[in-house]
Amino acid sequence: MKLLLLFAAALALEAQVSDRARKLHQDAFLFDGHVHMITRQFYHGGDIGRRYPDGQVDLPRIREGGVDAFMFTLYVTEKYYPQRFETKQLMRLMDLALAQIERNKDTIEVALNAGDIARINKAGKMAAVLDLEGSFDLDGDLGVLRNFHRLGLRVVQLPAHNWTNNYADSCCAPAKWNGLTEHGREVVREMNRLGILINVSHASDATIEQTLEVSAHPIAATHHGMRALNNIPRNMPDELMKKVAAKGGVIGFHIGNDFHNRKVFEWRTKQEGKTFWDTSEIARKKGLRTIFEIDRQVAPMFPMVGPEAPDELLFSVDEWVGVVDRAIGIVGEDHVALGSDFDGGPTPPRGMRDIRDLAMVTDAMLRRGYSEERIRKFLGGNLLRVFRQVTQGR
Repeated sequence: MKLLLLFAAALALEAQVSDRARKLHQDAFLFDGHVHMITRQFYHGGDIGRRYPDGQVDLPRIREGGVDAFMFTLYVTEKYYPQRFETKQLMRLMDLALAQIERNKDTIEVALNAGDIARINKAGKMAAVLDLEGSFDLDGDLGVLRNFHRLGLRVVQLPAHNWTNNYADSCCAPAKWNGLTEHGREVVREMNRLGILINVSHASDATIEQTLEVSAHPIAATHHGMRALNNIPRNMPDELMKKVAAKGGVIGFHIGNDFHNRKVFEWRTKQEGKTFWDTSEIARKKGLRTIFEIDRQVAPMFPMVGPEAPDELLFSVDEWVGVVDRAIGIVGEDHVALGSDFDGGPTPPRGMRDIRDLAMVTDAMLRRGYSEERIRKFLGGNLLRVFRQVTQGR
């Protein structure tokens, strides 16, 4: 009986997507700007090619979601920062990511530039663009950056997630530098030279503004929200969004309710007793001397999914698309993108299970009257354009 109910629920979800939307979604190039990968496998074992009963991503579900390319996000959580294990942890994640991608080489391959993405897709495979969330080195050592670039890293978050590093302020920690230090400007210029896409999600307003002034290339806010809809520092104000767009950049929209839906944000904050970005407790904890002790403490966090908020508080997919619609009214249809952050903690819109349900977004956009061209731009065209510009010739 339980299996029948689950099957009926799956059919009901399928029915929510029109035939036209499903065809367009499958035909369109879909490039998700932020998908958390490998942390589950790092802490609990297993394989990215296996279908899991929990969490929000694995290769089978990513393919079912119609995804052609995605930022394969390696997440170095703040727990590793007080002992200065951030570089070592990124190296460990990179080692496992490359091994698992090789193990699943019939399905997925690392892409270093836009040309690679086209070649990989032509072979019937998904393209993985290696992406860092967190810090490669809290001091911003350029030699460390270059070595990770040699290993294939092509997208790097400028701040250290919700922690301030020694060269760039985060959105969600006390400011130390009023944006970028002089060395932070050197980091930006070196990312430009190497052909690394600069990700300013989690950066302070001042950091974003100064990065725009220094960078010769467009930048991306790969998984973001609008401060006009939820006035939190993790989101971007309209005027700053316009500046990102004026530089040719792109703003990826987070699939979670916390970013755009004030009711769910307030409900979650009340439930947890703190904002979702608060890392102040980490700095106060002492006694973890080895990286393996930290591993054991961190492991229960993954796979990372958002809390199950009451249905009556959740956005529908149509309401979520309304957020994108408002952004298009501010920056235009050439500067918006998808940056889901699946398995990075989002509570998705009502009725959306995980990454396999992304066609629901396409369907909602068609109902709103979007042209197929606009939908294709949002699903992947805009992000690919920026990625191509940054990595061209490298």
